[in-house]
Amino acid sequence: MGSLSLSSGTLVIRADAFSRIGTGHIMRCFALAQAWQLEGGHIVFLSHCESDALRQRITGAGMELIPIANPQPDPRDLQTTLEVLRTRSAKARENLQLEIGNPTWLVLDGYHFDPAYQNVVRMAGHRLLVVDDMGHLPAYHADILLNQNLGAEKINYNCDPDTNLLLGSRYALLRQEFLAWRGWQREIPDVAHKVLVTMGGGDPDNVTLKVIRALEQVQVDELEAVVVVGDDNPHLDILQSAIRSRQSKIRLVCNARNMSELMAWADLAVTAGGSTCWELALMGLPSVVLVLSENQRAIAEDLESTGISINMGWHAFVQADNIAYQLRSIILSSERRRNMSNCGRLLVDGYGPLRVLRLMRGDELTLRSLQSTDCRLLWEWANDPITRAQSFSTEKIIWENHVFWFKSIQADASILYYIAVDKNGVPAGQIRFQVDRQEAVISVSVAPEQRGRGYGAEIIRLGTRKLWTTTQIKIIHAYIKKDNSASVQAFVKAGFVYAGLIEIHGSLALHYILRKDDDHENSVSN
Repeated sequence: MGSLSLSSGTLVIRADAFSRIGTGHIMRCFALAQAWQLEGGHIVFLSHCESDALRQRITGAGMELIPIANPQPDPRDLQTTLEVLRTRSAKARENLQLEIGNPTWLVLDGYHFDPAYQNVVRMAGHRLLVVDDMGHLPAYHADILLNQNLGAEKINYNCDPDTNLLLGSRYALLRQEFLAWRGWQREIPDVAHKVLVTMGGGDPDNVTLKVIRALEQVQVDELEAVVVVGDDNPHLDILQSAIRSRQSKIRLVCNARNMSELMAWADLAVTAGGSTCWELALMGLPSVVLVLSENQRAIAEDLESTGISINMGWHAFVQADNIAYQLRSIILSSERRRNMSNCGRLLVDGYGPLRVLRLMRGDELTLRSLQSTDCRLLWEWANDPITRAQSFSTEKIIWENHVFWFKSIQADASILYYIAVDKNGVPAGQIRFQVDRQEAVISVSVAPEQRGRGYGAEIIRLGTRKLWTTTQIKIIHAYIKKDNSASVQAFVKAGFVYAGLIEIHGSLALHYILRKDDDHENSVSN
């Protein structure tokens, strides 16, 4: 990505971490902070944080940490936040990092930041991103409202008229350590032998101990487990004692800094229903989920309904032998784990932080109509080696033939053709629809120099949304070469469903379809 006009300044994050609420609020904000920081921006965390390890992680990453001794509803919380925003905005303008009138962004992540808190920040002239999970507040005052959970689209948020809603797992905030694993292929063994256990940074009810007891009851040869806990876990001594007294291969790790590697190592995970679930999904790691807090109920239910996880429900109602039974059944079923892994990889692609940054800097893609000057650009894109390999006809396109084709589609009323561009008008890809009454066939490609940014699914969503709103089309067909896994993932992420095999130009192709009545995501403004 190029330089950003907004993220070249300071991003202020207000989030807390202590035993009862865990570390999830800070950790997902940390992912957004890393993305901002990579663009050359500065990060300030305002936090009531009881974890020494988490504080060291923030400062060790070169981010500033300002402690909040008395958090909201104490009025000093809001006073401190406003003062930090005021001084950082003034400093940024003095350093010519931000233009005059271009305000500092604040991220709020926590259930105690009520509508009054949010409204004061906005009325002070600052840009505000609110991270939410449940839609529990009577009103939200934000420039952007982010809910990365499944089912977020179903929540009827009461927002300001200009609030931009970012809803669903395509906006999942994953830390940089996980992004290097995009495209990694997991091997699924016939029998799972490696189990990762992670119940979050706090786990005040010591659900981890119940899982350890369940592992003792699983009768599988050579079973080993890694149990990850935070330094603010109040039961650390009990857990260490419990593991020492057992003969099984269980290892306790405190404040793991290599969670992506541990997830790659494991064959199966037992986890709480928090933000870790999105990391597990990206890594394609099947999981058994226990609900540790009220805000995790819907997440666990939705994860199970999509085939990613097994939902054990509220932790207090689950016995160790129930967990052991489920673990053994999944451990012995490679087909079940393979299906769960595939579902997870399709749900989360790792581009969530980038998508959020695009909206914060006003850099989301838009579609423009085809222009005569696009003729050479499309010819160069079409002859890109990767594009040709993914096409049903792999031969290089001759310029004269391309010019004839280009003029013909310009004159064809049944073809709708758009170029996707960024905020500077730089082309990012193209999308084309061949219309026949109430149906259309879609063709899409990303500019060679723009690959790797998650643009494929975004261009498809933009195009289908435009088609639904400007035509009477009811169904869209996509035909994809069998070995083009990147296109398959893009179309699946955009809501298309598999409809079988079909012959195209003498070759078998994958047929995917999207019906207007089933396109719930594009019915939400995002």
